[in-house]
Amino acid sequence: MWQRSVCVGLLALALGYLCVLGPELPPAALRQLSASLLGTLRRARSLEARTVAAWQAAIVRPARGWARVAVGVNACVDVVLSGVKLLEALGLEPRDGKNHAVLSSGQDLGEAFTHFMERGAAAERFFSDAAAFRDIARTASEHPAAQLYVGGNAALIGQKLATNPDLKILLCGPVGPRLHELLDDNVVVPPESMQERDEFHLILEYQAGEEWGQVRAPTANRFIFSHDLSNGALNMLEVFVSSLDEFQPDLVVLSGLHMMEGQSKEARHRRLMEAVASISDIPTDIPIHLELASMTDQDFMSNIMHQVFPLVNSIGLNEQELLFLTQAASGPHASLGSWSGIPDVGVVSDILFWILKEHGKAAERASDLTRIHFHTLAYHILATVDGHWGNQAAAVAAGARAAGTQACATDTIDTSRVLLKAPREFLTSHTEAPAKISLNPDEPVVHWHREGISFHFTPVLVCKDPVRTVGLGDAISAEGLLYSEAYPQ
Repeated sequence: MWQRSVCVGLLALALGYLCVLGPELPPAALRQLSASLLGTLRRARSLEARTVAAWQAAIVRPARGWARVAVGVNACVDVVLSGVKLLEALGLEPRDGKNHAVLSSGQDLGEAFTHFMERGAAAERFFSDAAAFRDIARTASEHPAAQLYVGGNAALIGQKLATNPDLKILLCGPVGPRLHELLDDNVVVPPESMQERDEFHLILEYQAGEEWGQVRAPTANRFIFSHDLSNGALNMLEVFVSSLDEFQPDLVVLSGLHMMEGQSKEARHRRLMEAVASISDIPTDIPIHLELASMTDQDFMSNIMHQVFPLVNSIGLNEQELLFLTQAASGPHASLGSWSGIPDVGVVSDILFWILKEHGKAAERASDLTRIHFHTLAYHILATVDGHWGNQAAAVAAGARAAGTQACATDTIDTSRVLLKAPREFLTSHTEAPAKISLNPDEPVVHWHREGISFHFTPVLVCKDPVRTVGLGDAISAEGLLYSEAYPQ
């Protein structure tokens, strides 16, 4: 770092000499020397500083923004603390990791947490034993290190959007008294959405390099679990849809479908069909964004893809959800068992292209899906069907900026606390003749096009010591939506 500072100082001194000697030099030589020194000065800045400066120029508000946004339907209170500290407080010993689809005991919790901590991956699970969950939740909430926050994808997205004073936000979900206290004053909760008791979710965080037994986390992330019956049954979905007539939103944001995994297969299928009927009642001139989350049942994921995707205009998802989605529907790269390090950009691009080509809007298909916001730790991609969305370069940059500020808990990106981890070179596909792209921090939003679908890519400036990872994906999607413009059709 000090070498760069010395370099900048010497270059500034050289420019000063040019100003003094300028009258004695030919104009062409002066221009050439000045341009060379200024170029060198720009390159002497860190990659992170150059990326931030370029984002500042790229992030502009859309010509036609939102005024009223309705968000539903999962909401809860998050109890956030160190996963290792909770396991220790519960008296659990380190064990080999195991991926349990549903948790039923403290042992299941320890094994599942270890499994995902070892991979540095986020996950969310249902805890089936109500009594055991209450005991674990009590231990967690009473731990000195525990913190309580607004939770649930819908509430988190609503809370993030509510920081913009020009927006009016409607939130429908199971809102208890503690959650209502935590919500921003700009968030309107219909009386029918209020309930006597809060739903609690436990968020077990771990830091990069943190150890539990023989496991060492490669990156910071979190493991979420709950015994949440209200959100699991989407109890507030009909209230949400019925509230739209009075609220008259410009945009609807929907989340919580993943919470139904805790139900029996029959109950889940029945409720999904009811959800499809309710979503179909939303006027088609109101764009709908669906935020996905961690799931384990491939049949259920496939049903959501075929039944719900055609009803929404936009979806948001991360690398785990994207890979699970293509595995569930036998899409491209479905044989890939898991990501190895940073997800390959070409593989991600192929899957996004396939979703929009096979399940998105087309003349021969009754589908409204035209936009996907993909986010992973090191980069984001916005994929859109041409002619339906504008300002997506700004939107993807704004989402990446939000990742850097929220993870580090800063109002603006502190370039000394973040790292550029995105690949400096990548291919845009592995299933067709690809383009090879070299990332330039001075132009960090990269665009490419494929058969009527546009891709906007930007790196993320990854927080070295993240303060809080929960809700990061929701904040990213909210910020991306805030800067997006849906074209009237």
